[in-house]
Amino acid sequence: MKRLFYLLSFVFLVSCTSTKVSKYVPDEPLVKIETDSGMMVARLYSKTPLHQDNFVKHVKRHFYDGLLFHRVIKDFIIQGGDSLSRNARPGEQLGEGGAQHTIPAEIDSSLFHKKGALAAAREADDVNPERASSASQFYIVQGKTYTNAELNKIEDHFNIKIPEGHREVYRTIGGSPFLDMSYTVFGQVIYGLDVIDKIAGAATDKNDRPLKDIRMKITLLKRSEYKKYQ
Repeated sequence: MKRLFYLLSFVFLVSCTSTKVSKYVPDEPLVKIETDSGMMVARLYSKTPLHQDNFVKHVKRHFYDGLLFHRVIKDFIIQGGDSLSRNARPGEQLGEGGAQHTIPAEIDSSLFHKKGALAAAREADDVNPERASSASQFYIVQGKTYTNAELNKIEDHFNIKIPEGHREVYRTIGGSPFLDMSYTVFGQVIYGLDVIDKIAGAATDKNDRPLKDIRMKITLLKRSEYKKYQ
């Protein structure tokens, strides 16, 4: 699980800004993600109920508290949720820990990999053709902005169609469009996009693990707190 399945060389060949993002829907829970680099708030989509319920279950059990963002790649993603990272030694390679079961894919064409997207990590297609999600490991997109020409290349290379509305976001806010329709996006950071940038900019080792540990604590926000993020 330590590697998302993607073509990094292609990303470099087709080579964020902070902006307003989608607000929450009243029946969608909000979670607070506290880190050593600052705090984020994310909404969990009702369009992906299996992933929403699974994430809320882990949060209520304090599963994520003390875990690391163990994989960080600038202009791409920050990843965490490996249960083995809580007590990992400095320099130890991570990415294989977490719940042993998987969550069925809930890939929705309206939920895409714009900056701040919260999505489930998974094993590669060759061992996971159904694209089932890790039950604990997740990533948050930083990404980068793309030109129309670059988006056209991504469409051709990955055999996907990027709607114009999504293209506008990728041109102005940024994201990782080559992941669309391959991984389940189940939430969106609505506050603290700059924290993603801080974490993504951390110095890392050859395995993309930050040299200085970046820990997380995730809690459910109370309904009374939601108005702060309207």
